[in-house]
Amino acid sequence: MKAKNLAELYDLPTLDWAPVAADLVGLTQAPGTGGPDRHSHWLTTVNADGGPHVTGIGAIWFDDAFWVVSGRSALKARNLEREPRCTIAVATADYDTVVDGTAELVTDPDVVARVSRQLNDGGWPCEPDASGTALTAPYSAPSAGPAPWHVYRVTPTRATALYVREQGGATTWTFD
Repeated sequence: MKAKNLAELYDLPTLDWAPVAADLVGLTQAPGTGGPDRHSHWLTTVNADGGPHVTGIGAIWFDDAFWVVSGRSALKARNLEREPRCTIAVATADYDTVVDGTAELVTDPDVVARVSRQLNDGGWPCEPDASGTALTAPYSAPSAGPAPWHVYRVTPTRATALYVREQGGATTWTFD
């Protein structure tokens, strides 16, 4: 990983990635859970015409990646499958973070089950469907489309974080 200090002009130190990544773990959209009273992850994909598509999502961070769930017929999923480069942004109490990455559809039943457990821990009562390659639940976000919902792993290629507390700071990391 390579870090670039974006705040040298102000004599601020280069931020360390580990606290930023730790700050991404366990975020939910419920008020009082770490964001500015609540937070949404924002996913940016590329539409078929080359234009941007931005939508709020409930992503989770673990195993050094973001995990996104969507029905494959939803625009965000169609965009990710056609053009896997994407960006996820989220504001927490300490950092405003943007992660650029590459999405891939996850079909391994063991990984889907693990994601399901993580989502359950975060409050969404989902479970693997009969195929084991997608999720089902009593509900999901309207933008996810109808069940089954599929899992996408977004592997970071670059991240930028702004430290919003006293002292401040801004750093971009490029991942190998």
